[in-house]
Amino acid sequence: MAPTPRFAITSLAALAFALALVACMAKVVEPQVEDPVPIAVAPPHYPAPAIPAPSEPVPVEHAAVAGPVPYSQPMVAARAKMDAASPSAAMVGTASGYYAAEMEAHFRLPSRPLDRENYAHLDDNPIHLVSEDPVSTFSVDVDTGSYSNLRRMLEAGALPPADAVRTEELINYFSYGYPLPEDSKQPFSVRTEVAPTPWNPDTLLVQVGIKGYAVPTDERPPANLVFLIDVSGSMQDEAKLALLKPALAMFARTLRPEDKVSIVVYAGASGLVLAPTSGAKQGEIEAALQGLEAGGSTNGGDGIRLAYAMARQGFIKGGINRVVLATDGDFNVGTVSFEALVDLVKAQRASGITLTTLGVGTGNYNDRLMEQLADAGNGNYAYLDSLKEARKVLVEQVGSTLQVIAGDVKAQLEFNPQLVAEYRLIGYENRVLRREDFNNDQVDAGDIGAGHTVTALYEVTLVGSPGQRVDALRYGKGMDDPKRGPQPIVQAKDELAFLKLRYKRPGETASQLIQQPIRASAVRKSPSEDLAFAAAVAAFGQKLRGGEQLGRYSWQAIEQLARGARGADPRGERGEFLGLVGLASSLTPTAEQQAAR
Repeated sequence: MAPTPRFAITSLAALAFALALVACMAKVVEPQVEDPVPIAVAPPHYPAPAIPAPSEPVPVEHAAVAGPVPYSQPMVAARAKMDAASPSAAMVGTASGYYAAEMEAHFRLPSRPLDRENYAHLDDNPIHLVSEDPVSTFSVDVDTGSYSNLRRMLEAGALPPADAVRTEELINYFSYGYPLPEDSKQPFSVRTEVAPTPWNPDTLLVQVGIKGYAVPTDERPPANLVFLIDVSGSMQDEAKLALLKPALAMFARTLRPEDKVSIVVYAGASGLVLAPTSGAKQGEIEAALQGLEAGGSTNGGDGIRLAYAMARQGFIKGGINRVVLATDGDFNVGTVSFEALVDLVKAQRASGITLTTLGVGTGNYNDRLMEQLADAGNGNYAYLDSLKEARKVLVEQVGSTLQVIAGDVKAQLEFNPQLVAEYRLIGYENRVLRREDFNNDQVDAGDIGAGHTVTALYEVTLVGSPGQRVDALRYGKGMDDPKRGPQPIVQAKDELAFLKLRYKRPGETASQLIQQPIRASAVRKSPSEDLAFAAAVAAFGQKLRGGEQLGRYSWQAIEQLARGARGADPRGERGEFLGLVGLASSLTPTAEQQAAR
């Protein structure tokens, strides 16, 4: 046999050494990590470290965790959860398992949507004893954004948070058959109705309804509009900028040659996209809208300043001067303070330029800011969850959206202690005013647009009714015995309450007064169709907020009440409401399901 070449022996030796080295490395045992000291599982959620919330989901593979993994409570809870589900998935006893658990506890996985929606906290209006507090004062509200926003949530299979539900906005989303004003000198009519409360036969519902006169399109003053559009990165979603472009294009088609529109956009910086352009030049307006693209951060404060500057530049004396802000409200650079943004808008309203806010989107939606900016800007607030809603707000109700017929409208009811023991205002929690604000023309209040319908409901309990829920004071003084206390100035045994309204005509600074009694003799045995439907919507809103005053009134009872009062329903809105009641009922856990949790 021929001798083996020396280079072959060397190669075989090198190969054998490499294999031996690999075998040794494979036998290296991962250091054992002792289990942490057992702890009592306390609250189900532990505080996570303060990590700035990103605008987009943070994939786990991109989330850096420096240093050794601490044996934190979130990690222990997450590991226990994974152990129970699948020991292999949790990689029990390995360092990588602890890393996974810690990440699970502190970082949101890509499949989890980030929910940073912002709603102002509101406590329900309390029950008032008439003997102690007989006067209720509030500002009117024509906003409807809460209804379409919660519709979006219900149709997505989720109950809205209680603070997202403003019951008056739900009621005012619908039109009611209130009569138009008889005298053109008065911009709106006032109608009242009293009937038994559907959810409590021992109380009454008092309805105050206002109907503004409608202005024909050819009689509408010329308009100077500025579309202020958010084109930041957060607006890339299909339910945001992609919805706003056709929505505002529809809006622009309602403009006449004497109207003009400018387009201002903002992201990290703000800029002018379209100089003031006549409503006759639809092609230029729509081309400017279609060319918009989203990207960058959100400097809403600078955008607001530029939009008002453009509105002042094109100001039409005696005309409609309005900024239309369209955004998800997620301002993150520049002026971002809620109070500073509201003050910025308040400072502009004295100029005669009003503000409409159009909200869009999910996940990071700032309802609190959008609603309060519209209030501060003497305007109105709507949430667009579809092109159908955009058409309603910006086309069918364009007169209401644009033209103010009565400013700083306030309502005040004084209840008669001889007949009424208790009352509570349903909704309007963030519109309540002090008693003295009613006669103070310097105090701002809501405005009514052309054709607007406004409804307010009070639940009242009569003296001697078993429905009284507040005990009388032990040492209180009566109102009907001169030896124990003062008598009422007016002995009006047929008056449940006295209603007063104040408003300002456009361009005027002094308010006008409307007043009328609400008579006990006018109490109906059953509510009218309009009051019954408004009561169903009011019960729906209260139920979504917890239903503390509804007793055992069920979703099925609400649906039955609304169905019986649906009426003609030419737009199908009341029928759609029935569907939302059904969705809310299906999404609400039963008592047995809640107990099982």
